Amino acid sequence: MNLPEIYKKIDARIRITTEEALLLLTEADMLTLGQYAEMCTQRFHPPDKATFLIDRNINYTNICVSKCRFCAFYRDVAAVDAYLLTGDEILQKVSEAVSLGATQIMLQGGLHPKLHIDYFERIVKDIKSRFTVFIHSFSAPEIFHLSKLSGLTIERVLQRLKDAGLDSLPGGGAEILADRVRQIVSPHKVTSQQWLEVMETAHRVGLHTTATMMLGRVEKLNERIEHLQKIRNLQDRTKGFRAFIPWTFTTGNTELGGEETSSIDYLRTLAVTRIFLDNIVNIQGSWVTQGQDIGQMTLFFGANDLGSIMLEENVVRAAGASNNITEKEMVALIRRSGKIPVQRNTEYTEIKTYQH
Repeated sequence: MNLPEIYKKIDARIRITTEEALLLLTEADMLTLGQYAEMCTQRFHPPDKATFLIDRNINYTNICVSKCRFCAFYRDVAAVDAYLLTGDEILQKVSEAVSLGATQIMLQGGLHPKLHIDYFERIVKDIKSRFTVFIHSFSAPEIFHLSKLSGLTIERVLQRLKDAGLDSLPGGGAEILADRVRQIVSPHKVTSQQWLEVMETAHRVGLHTTATMMLGRVEKLNERIEHLQKIRNLQDRTKGFRAFIPWTFTTGNTELGGEETSSIDYLRTLAVTRIFLDNIVNIQGSWVTQGQDIGQMTLFFGANDLGSIMLEENVVRAAGASNNITEKEMVALIRRSGKIPVQRNTEYTEIKTYQH
């Protein structure tokens, strides 16, 4: 196995192995890697367009029993700055978002020790009864926690939330799907298998999802590839992932701390992700953790989408990533890359093209 042989496989649209993906990640020339990633992107998407979304990420509580070492957002119940939003407060945030053009609402929060499924059903129903908006909410750890707390199966939790109006699940909480890593960064959260179980169950009940990867702290490079393999295997079975979003760990205010990985490492991993995940249509670049300049570069290293302009986001911000962007700035950023900006919805349907 050598790089020229791997490049020939990619040219021929032959699936690469985990060993070949690791070789690309560690030894491939940076620009060559980007070129092959871009070629794989163009098998799914027109080369002259890049998409983005307008949404609001409403973090309904920062109270969390998980206490992940990489998280600067969580608080204990008794903390002076602990909070839980009321239903009216959430509806007000949704109203503000919709008035600003948001087509998606993402509800995500800590693993609260006393919030049962009735709370979430009521919120979802209230949003759907008042607004025409896509509810892309509740990560796998939240669903698993809710299952245990409410004494319901994962399938029953998901079905009840879907019946209330939930449209899809975000891919948060995946971190790295290798339990050695999870024991270090999030020992009290779901295992790799439990995260995958929630996602497979969601796909089975008719809820599409996204998947994520948090890279750049304690994982080994082969564990990143292991993560991608598990995602690819599940997608082969279910076809339920709409997108994959790799992002980098932000160290500020976290127990884990340490040095952040480089943008070069991030772009290399992004490119290998696009090449390896030959069964997932959309790969999202992370301007939120990398900033606008590297966000723009992701469009040449495998990303076809730059995610949301994020009218609100508190979790990554708590760790010190204060990057933000307006709709106008996102459009300008994509244009400067030589591509046509396109606003999409959660299902990746184009809803507005910015021609000039």
